[in-house]
Amino acid sequence: MLKRFFSLIILICSNYSIYSQHNEGAGQNLPNFYHNKLHFGFTIAFNSTDFRIHTKPIALLPDTIIDTVRYQMKNIYHKSAPGFALGIVSDFRLHDYVRLRFTPNISFASRSLQYYLYNKNGDSSLVFEKSVESTFLIFPLELKIQSKRAFNFSAYVIGGGGYAMDLAGNKKSQGTSGSGNVLDNSMVRLYRDDFFYSGGGGVDFYLKYFKFGLEIKILAGTRNLLYQRNNIFSQKSIDKVNSRMVVFTLTFEG
Repeated sequence: MLKRFFSLIILICSNYSIYSQHNEGAGQNLPNFYHNKLHFGFTIAFNSTDFRIHTKPIALLPDTIIDTVRYQMKNIYHKSAPGFALGIVSDFRLHDYVRLRFTPNISFASRSLQYYLYNKNGDSSLVFEKSVESTFLIFPLELKIQSKRAFNFSAYVIGGGGYAMDLAGNKKSQGTSGSGNVLDNSMVRLYRDDFFYSGGGGVDFYLKYFKFGLEIKILAGTRNLLYQRNNIFSQKSIDKVNSRMVVFTLTFEG
């Protein structure tokens, strides 16, 4: 998905460059775009959601008996997966080149935890993968600092923070491999609410009827999302779990 996204960006930029050169003498598009203090739009985004995992020290990792064989937790990894989001834009002009932006969106995301267990005798091992699917309501409030417009192009940096609500929070994650009995009794749960800070940058293209933007941004969660449960997959092996999301956004503002 990301390769297709970058290909789309390159194609749009190439076509825009040709279009601008062809119409260089035609003047600027939307010359009064920022004369109004407030304007609106919508966004389509692609995301890659992940965890930041803080595990217990290796010496404290637990062991367990599965099918009469004793296994010890060896390591825990996180794995990202692609998703998408839809949102709206509210943009308020604070200064000629400074905007306050509120961009609430609904985001569909997925990620997983991978647990590696091994037999102390070294003759067998197990891998458990727990997928966590989420539907987020995300409410970012950010400052956008924009460069001076060059014909029909400008660049910017953006940063701020916000609140995210996982509508699937506190529900069980789905185990996809390993021992069914162990997974059924030891699911991982995550808290619903999170607060995050964000940062990134992008470019804006002023077209004939609207402004089109490309943006990349990172959202880093600040809250420990792990709902502690007394089993080998949560409290006994993980100290803290934070959320992380990389977002590629297409903006359309009129």
